[in-house]
Amino acid sequence: MKSKNMDKYTVKIGENSNLLVFNEKNETVNPLEILRGHEPHRVFAFDGPMGAGKTTFIKKLVEEMGSMDIVNSPTFAIVNVYDVEQPYRGEVYHFDCYRLKDIREAMDFGAEEYLYSGNYCLIEWPDMISPILPEDTVWIKIRPLENGDRELTIEN
Repeated sequence: MKSKNMDKYTVKIGENSNLLVFNEKNETVNPLEILRGHEPHRVFAFDGPMGAGKTTFIKKLVEEMGSMDIVNSPTFAIVNVYDVEQPYRGEVYHFDCYRLKDIREAMDFGAEEYLYSGNYCLIEWPDMISPILPEDTVWIKIRPLENGDRELTIEN
């Protein structure tokens, strides 16, 4: 049986609503380090309760990847596509599966084509489509803390 790797980070909101990410040694890290630390994985499932900060964290990731697009929750569109720059050149797919009624709806909009495209896929509310997620999906669990910070636990 394959053992899972787990990393933990703390996310704080700094001045001007700037998102700050700290590793377990309390060192500031760029959110992109999370993606780089899980190469060659491309599918990231963000799991956490409503209001945990999934969209906020994804927005920061996409901005750091060099996108000039406006990043917002694709709640009604189900998937947003963002263009990104070097070295991530191409497209990033941002899913919000909250409103899906069943896996069939995901199949109808072509979720598998996105998931197996080789591009980054950042997925909110991934449980709805978990049967079709690639085996090597990286799971990022976001948990709000009492002090307003967020704890990120990453498993792959």
